Amino acid sequence: MGAVYFYQLSRRPLEETLPLLLGKARGAGWRIVVRGTDAARLAWLDEQLWLGPEDAFLPHGLAGGPHDADQPILLTTGPAGNAPDCVMSVDGADLSPDEVAGLARACVLFDGSDAEALAGARRQWKRLTEAGCAAQYWSEDSGRWEMKAER
Repeated sequence: MGAVYFYQLSRRPLEETLPLLLGKARGAGWRIVVRGTDAARLAWLDEQLWLGPEDAFLPHGLAGGPHDADQPILLTTGPAGNAPDCVMSVDGADLSPDEVAGLARACVLFDGSDAEALAGARRQWKRLTEAGCAAQYWSEDSGRWEMKAER
């Protein structure tokens, strides 16, 4: 069974944190889905990923193209279309316990200063851990990522 890591963003925004986590996941050899709730927001994230440094290029694509299954990183609002090892949930996108169980890792990235996002992450933590998923909660409040809770 896979584990789900919760990342509370408080010092750096999603567009800075996501490429770092994607780079680590790609370094592990994983295929990744970035699942969001809004197609326009994912299109914006797609643009941000293209603006990254050349030496840290992250091959990726938006869902809906002819080569979704071949994408090492696929940005989508729907189900995984590239047989991922890791799903990164952004903007409150849902993860199910069954999905987490079939992954090497799942990640939930949320804005810690947004009360609604924080409440949504807490609901996901409760639902996933009560279903038996291993979980870790990471915070960057101190200026570096630290694990604050594990279940």
